[in-house]
Amino acid sequence: MAKRIDVSGLSAYYGSHKAIDDISMTVEPRSVTAFIGPSGCGKSTFLRTLNRMHEVTPGGRVEGKVMLDDENLYDAGVDPVAVRRTVGMVFQRPNPFPTMSIFDNVAAGLRLNGSYRKSELNDVVERSLRGANLWNEVKDRLNKPGSGLSGGQQQRLCIARAIAVEPDVLLMDEPCSALDPISTLAVEDLIGELKERFTIVIVTHNMQQAARVSDRTAFFNLAAVGKPGKLIELDDTARIFSNPSVQATEDYISGRFG
Repeated sequence: MAKRIDVSGLSAYYGSHKAIDDISMTVEPRSVTAFIGPSGCGKSTFLRTLNRMHEVTPGGRVEGKVMLDDENLYDAGVDPVAVRRTVGMVFQRPNPFPTMSIFDNVAAGLRLNGSYRKSELNDVVERSLRGANLWNEVKDRLNKPGSGLSGGQQQRLCIARAIAVEPDVLLMDEPCSALDPISTLAVEDLIGELKERFTIVIVTHNMQQAARVSDRTAFFNLAAVGKPGKLIELDDTARIFSNPSVQATEDYISGRFG
């Protein structure tokens, strides 16, 4: 079931370097929230704090709270691996497991999480591929390598792999930046369908994409070179793009910097 995210007082570090500073925000369930802002302002770093992937980076650490409904993901007793099952991630470049078939790519997380009968795996793989709008394109070659698909198909395969384990939240870090326009449109359409089931957060440098796919938009920026990134403004996407309340947001959206 899709869940609400409440972040309070969150700062993230790489060693002694503070990358993002004192971020507080709410992400509503069954919605799409887009993160926009210039390169280096901490959007992807912040995204990775939402499923505890930031701490996988050497020297990566976090201060503050990330609440998923009523559970703090950074409490001492919380298993980071379990968090990453609950909060899935789709990366910038499609990354299917190259030696695995299409079927095994989708089933990989399920097999890690427990024992499934073959019939159960078949059902979940088909349901996930249908959920990623990929089933009709691959149903006759499920045993062929996932790496043999086109870039856009590979990205939808990675989305199918992510949703197969039924996460509560789906994070997407520039999921269309390596794709052609037709594949990008297919993934954008898919995001619109997936928000009926998942809470989705997407990082994008594409202003038009943020305007098309998201319900709310968060603008991040740097106060100055070498300073940590900060959340400048979060509002309904229509308002952010038509009447933002902060001048820096308007300057960025209108192309005056970034």
